[in-house]
Amino acid sequence: MARRPLRLPRGRGEQVAAAVVACATGWLLARLAAAAWHAALRVWPWLAVGAAVAGVIGAWRILRTVRGRRMRVRALARLRLTLAELDAMDDQAFECALRDLLVRDGWTARRVGRRGDQAADVIGQDRKRGRIVLQAKHTRVAGKVGSAVMYQVKGTAGPVHGAQIAVVVTNGSFTRDARMWGERHHVYWVDRDRLRSWAEHGTSLQDLLRLPHRPARRTVLRRAA
Repeated sequence: MARRPLRLPRGRGEQVAAAVVACATGWLLARLAAAAWHAALRVWPWLAVGAAVAGVIGAWRILRTVRGRRMRVRALARLRLTLAELDAMDDQAFECALRDLLVRDGWTARRVGRRGDQAADVIGQDRKRGRIVLQAKHTRVAGKVGSAVMYQVKGTAGPVHGAQIAVVVTNGSFTRDARMWGERHHVYWVDRDRLRSWAEHGTSLQDLLRLPHRPARRTVLRRAA
């Protein structure tokens, strides 16, 4: 049903009634504005105090977070893990240890390992080298990692995780075929001996594996041209 358009008051009676309603509305709005102003005058000092307290608490929390991060970075800079300690870990602890070792070496790293992780347990980022994916294989000391793991990591590191570097790390060893396939297809591997150098002796992963620097974007564009 169409709405009726508003019409102007007709006749003296309607005009007087409209004027009375307008005056009453204006008076009510003025009273409301005055009440709000007086209330603001009474409350604003408390609001200012509350805002100041909230600011101090927020600044303290930020400082505490920054200080905690700095302390963690300093602690991780001295991180050393023996092979015996790594062997005693479960799968999740092993992944967390690899993450911390990456952070020690200057990477920004996070653990992502879970069911359906698509061959990525730890993902790291470095300004010079780009993104790295670590696949952790915690096993018995005599356990060996085969070529199938290399195939899987190669297939997901770049397309799924956007990584320029893929590494498989184990506290055991690799089969000869797995090592050869990895070297041929640029999937790095860290076996028990290399893990000792990295975790226990403190050699950085980038030095241990001689990881390349990511080419500058300008160079890539020039080559593409």
